Amino acid sequence: MARRPIRPKRPRVRRVDYPRRGRTNWLRWAPSWRQVLSAALLGLTALAGLFAAVYASVDIPDENAEASRQGTVYYWADGSQLVSVGAVNRQNVTLADIPDSMEHAVIAAENETFYSDAGVSVKGIARAAVSMVEGGETQGGSTITQQYVKNTYLSQEQSAKRKFKEFFISLKLSNKQSKAEILQGYLNTSWFGRGAYGIQAAAVTYYGIPAKNLDPSQTAMLASLLKGAEEYDPSGGKGNHQRAVDRWEWILDRQVENGMMTKAERATYKKFPEPRDAVKPTSLGGQTGYLVDIANKYIKKRSGLTAKDLARGGYRVHTTFEKDRVQQLERAVRSVRRHDLAPKKRPADKYVEVGAASVRPEDGAVVAVYGGADATTRFANNADTAGVPVGSAFKPFVLAAALQKGGGITLDSGYSSTGRLITGGPRPATPTTPSGGGVLPVPVLVPTTLRDALIRSANLTFERLGKDIGLKKVKEMAVAAGLHEESLARLDKSFPLGTSTPSAVRMADAYGAFSNGGMRAEPYSVTGMTRDGEAIEGFGKPAPQRAMDASVANDVKDTLGISAWTSLAQDKKFDAFAGSGTLDDLSAGATDGDDRMKSAWFIGHAKGLTTAVTMFRNKPGTPQLLGMQGVGGDDSERGNVFPLRIWTAYATAK
Repeated sequence: MARRPIRPKRPRVRRVDYPRRGRTNWLRWAPSWRQVLSAALLGLTALAGLFAAVYASVDIPDENAEASRQGTVYYWADGSQLVSVGAVNRQNVTLADIPDSMEHAVIAAENETFYSDAGVSVKGIARAAVSMVEGGETQGGSTITQQYVKNTYLSQEQSAKRKFKEFFISLKLSNKQSKAEILQGYLNTSWFGRGAYGIQAAAVTYYGIPAKNLDPSQTAMLASLLKGAEEYDPSGGKGNHQRAVDRWEWILDRQVENGMMTKAERATYKKFPEPRDAVKPTSLGGQTGYLVDIANKYIKKRSGLTAKDLARGGYRVHTTFEKDRVQQLERAVRSVRRHDLAPKKRPADKYVEVGAASVRPEDGAVVAVYGGADATTRFANNADTAGVPVGSAFKPFVLAAALQKGGGITLDSGYSSTGRLITGGPRPATPTTPSGGGVLPVPVLVPTTLRDALIRSANLTFERLGKDIGLKKVKEMAVAAGLHEESLARLDKSFPLGTSTPSAVRMADAYGAFSNGGMRAEPYSVTGMTRDGEAIEGFGKPAPQRAMDASVANDVKDTLGISAWTSLAQDKKFDAFAGSGTLDDLSAGATDGDDRMKSAWFIGHAKGLTTAVTMFRNKPGTPQLLGMQGVGGDDSERGNVFPLRIWTAYATAK
């Protein structure tokens, strides 16, 4: 009998105990501690390998050429150059020329673990990652090393890619450079506002001294600017000043907590070290600075760029400003000032300010502004600053709201002698206007139409009309026409009479709706923008929107036309203007003698442009506006006539 061949034994293969034997229910699927530990070790090994690979692949790039970057160039509407600004203001210094107090203030405020950390903040990176996953903005929290890397080697782009590079470059830089070298580089590249890069430029800009002469109180103030100069520069307004003081105190206290300053020394710094007033470059003199200011506000609103970004330079900005119109508007203001005001002789003529803006209604283009006598001496832009009561020039919005509401209300509607609004039937009687024009000196409602009430600027009629149709409706109409809601006054009985404080730009744009069939576009001042040849997104003509029915706009426009010619006819100097140009499509609104006389306005439309002119008195250091009574030496005119004269001189210029 043949023997069967002996087969070799197969090697015993160890079976993975998963699902686990000897366990029941869900326990069969629960991994053992050995399995968990093995998986964790495997994952950590993979992460370490990936980290090492990325670390090796990321090189420290060459320093950027920020110091030699070109300025930002602004262009007129015709393509010619308006001005070039924004060249980098920086002078590098060594740590030997930087006081210890500056180092202490910056470390206490920005990165207290600077001398002990590895150059990166894992918490900051994690917070940024969570924010981006949730769809929020990229978060800060970077170390001094990371901020130095961003300033010196990378762009200011807020993205996960830039943050990723920043992390690894910071790690490498920490192993290559000493902490002293990193801190010195950081202080020489940081943005301090007012066009200043680096501590040396900042010391000169804010205190007029070199960095080495700064005291601990001044260095704490400058360190506060690193959180955001746009919000912490004390010259930026009351809010900025308060934030700067609070952070200055906090930085000094943090130095005490970290052992960088004694309590006794801290007690000597009780008074906030006020910096010098901000000074604009001479290239921004005259109206140029105001034009750039308006353009920059629009850029930041549309593109998300900050003042810090713009100060880095390299941009090409194409504006809507027309050079000849800007010059004509400036000449008109100067002419009226020269001929009608005498501040050296009449106290009432002192502290008079003028603001004006000219807007094209069909698309909202801002073609000209007058922001003040000189942007290098008066920083507030009178053309684009809210705060001046608009007075009776607000009444057309009340009339438009009433006509838009309907219910039988027309221009021929009006109030009876008993105060009842007549919307149908016989037309209310129109009272006789006193000889010489003006408003009837009768403090009660008189039988009159809404048309005549607007022409005569009858306060009681509009106060009652606002109440009858609802103040909320009036507010909605004003906002729809283009006025900022935050510039509108509270809704009380004086609201229809113009207690709101819109800017000249906004008033010109809003009045444009009356001349453009009820359509209005958001005012804009920049048509396009590029950097290094690449277009910056967010620009273009705003889409027109309907603010009111065309019939409503036309009714108000026609009534304003009568009002405008009446105002011109009452000005003794009108004949001098009448022969110098044509005003074929004239319509206008204005303040009048019954206003509280904290300001004077005239908003007129002619030659396809709507232009708002405001005049007020503002004494430096005084929060309240001064009265306009007696300006020009004629108490009967009370200053109201001068915005009209400025507008007429501008509208009729050739």
